[in-house]
Amino acid sequence: MEMKRAICVCLLLALFLALSLQTSAATYAVDNGYRVAPPPKLTEKECGKKCEVRCKNNDGYHKMCLKMCNVCCKSCSCVPSGQSGNGDECPCYRDRKNHKGKSKCP
Repeated sequence: MEMKRAICVCLLLALFLALSLQTSAATYAVDNGYRVAPPPKLTEKECGKKCEVRCKNNDGYHKMCLKMCNVCCKSCSCVPSGQSGNGDECPCYRDRKNHKGKSKCP
């Protein structure tokens, strides 16, 4: 009976260790071999400000740009800096695709 208890304890410890390693790996991104903290989660108000900057010079499609940027920001909790590019700052934002396989986020 004591042997079964020891085996159960060992299995539980192994499971706990595996789950904690999986959680810590998901918490950090890897950049050139270094662990970096994920970007801070943006609130709805902060998304609006960042999207205004992102869509500033998008003349013909300004409203659509803002709409899609805010949708992407809400689901990814980040917006790359600048008016275009810089997708490495927010891989979730960069990698979102529409039904045609094109970038969903401006």
